[in-house]
Amino acid sequence: MGRILEGVAIALRSIWGSKLRSFMSVLGNIVAVTSIIAVVSLIQGLNATVTDAIVSSVGADTFRVDRYGIQRSEEDFERMRSNPRVTLDDASAIRQASPLIKSVMAESGRAGQMAYRDKLLETVTIRGVSAEYLNFGSYNADRGRLITPGEVEGKRYVVVLGSGTAERLFGPKNPIDESVKIEGVHFRVIGVNEKKGSIFGQSQDEFAVIPLGVFQKLFGSRSSLSINVKPADPMFVQQAIDDATVALRIERRLKPKQKDNFGIFTSDSIMQIYRDATTKIFAVLVGVVALSLVVGGIVIMNIMLMVVTERTFEIGLRKALGAKRRDIMLQVLAESVTLSVVGGVVGTTLGFLLAWVISKVSPLPAAVQMWSVMLGIGITAVVGLFFGVYPAMRAARLDPIEALRKE
Repeated sequence: MGRILEGVAIALRSIWGSKLRSFMSVLGNIVAVTSIIAVVSLIQGLNATVTDAIVSSVGADTFRVDRYGIQRSEEDFERMRSNPRVTLDDASAIRQASPLIKSVMAESGRAGQMAYRDKLLETVTIRGVSAEYLNFGSYNADRGRLITPGEVEGKRYVVVLGSGTAERLFGPKNPIDESVKIEGVHFRVIGVNEKKGSIFGQSQDEFAVIPLGVFQKLFGSRSSLSINVKPADPMFVQQAIDDATVALRIERRLKPKQKDNFGIFTSDSIMQIYRDATTKIFAVLVGVVALSLVVGGIVIMNIMLMVVTERTFEIGLRKALGAKRRDIMLQVLAESVTLSVVGGVVGTTLGFLLAWVISKVSPLPAAVQMWSVMLGIGITAVVGLFFGVYPAMRAARLDPIEALRKE
């Protein structure tokens, strides 16, 4: 350990004594690690954001039924294009299908106009929900209250606004009990949903929630629904999916050999598709960036070979005084690793700074995790060790007599 610390101390003195040469030596490592840390931080932030968006949309312990399902290919799209629309009869069939199913919510959505006095919003997402929507936790009132099941069943003209929509229509004014127009029809505002923020620059707070029956009066009842299903126990999600599939096939009178003409998916299935689509892309990005580490390692190896040449007399003197080959190798390797790790530390810091700047000036999120810090520094240590072996071996093989003659 003493020899290693001595090598580290010598390396640090050498770095400080030859700042420009040291900077040029580790520039490749700095660029590589900065890029890797920035890419990894952005990937982690992207993954976390997408996961939150999918879970909030579908639910962690629920599944969704819709007209098309997940389309993986053009053949899937062609086959699903002729699927019949999802109706309230389908929701009823699923609700009665199994004791494993706790709650079933039907919903639909489309863009519509909203107005308050002289303010007009041309495109706001209008969502119609059935009475069971309260069981899914998709909405939480920040002001006022949510729509009650009785109001949904009674098809009352009440609305809960997203926080962004409320702010655009009313500004600082309290919107509760005010009257707004949706597609020219008056609705009483009874609540404002809590702020959700934005994903990739797209606001998640521009919407209005109304009873499903009223929605169908405004936009027609022929639009397809989405059905969210909550199992009685999260452990039995797959069994509940199987029961819902059987119920829908019976409701739609499908023959045994006919394929499902509806889609069922969970948040996990969507996440798996996302991972399949992005894993190879991310691997290529990291791989391309990592190539610069090899270049940085080669530069460090050349610098260490030059250092060995410059310090031939010193190495010969150390060997003449009793230093073994192992001692010389440890010294050179310690210097090589130290030089590389210094570049890694600088690159890690710059990488996090770069990721933070990108997250501030673009919709891309960033997430800093401790394992990525260890990754950046660990990789540079390995690079320094690998590319320091040859210079270390060359220094260890020097003949002390020939080395002393170099002075």
